[in-house]
Amino acid sequence: MAESVLEALRAEFSDVSDAAQITRIVVRLLLAAVLGGALGYERERSGKAAGVRTHMLVAIGAALFVLVPQQGGMVIGDMSRVIQGVVTGVGFLGAGAIIKHRSEENVQGLTTAAGVWMTAAIGVACGLGREVTAVLSTVLALLVLAVIRHLAGSKDAAVRAPARPDVDR
Repeated sequence: MAESVLEALRAEFSDVSDAAQITRIVVRLLLAAVLGGALGYERERSGKAAGVRTHMLVAIGAALFVLVPQQGGMVIGDMSRVIQGVVTGVGFLGAGAIIKHRSEENVQGLTTAAGVWMTAAIGVACGLGREVTAVLSTVLALLVLAVIRHLAGSKDAAVRAPARPDVDR
């Protein structure tokens, strides 16, 4: 009985056949976590609700969604549908972060939603083994989040339209 249980366990954990494959999985998921964490750290430091943990989980999840089918031998045409599902699902997640106030000129959370969406894209790149693309995209996103805010001299928490005298406030 014990031998059949051990054999069943061995069969269940046989999806990774060698050290190279384990290394590939660890590197891709760990890199997704680190890059997502970097974006999340910037957002958390700016006082935003979606911080380190949220961004890390989104990046790891997106990486896992493409890594597992890739390991199973899914062809790229089918993988595109998986990626479409990730993009759509994370889009809905980001939509929950957007708040439109009564005034048309005060919408909050757009940058947070876009950042979570970008984090998912970076996770997908990691999961597909496009590590350099993921790192460069993270650096560019950090530049946009940190540098552009200071150059523009505005809060990135709200998108403000020009004042309209015909609208009651």
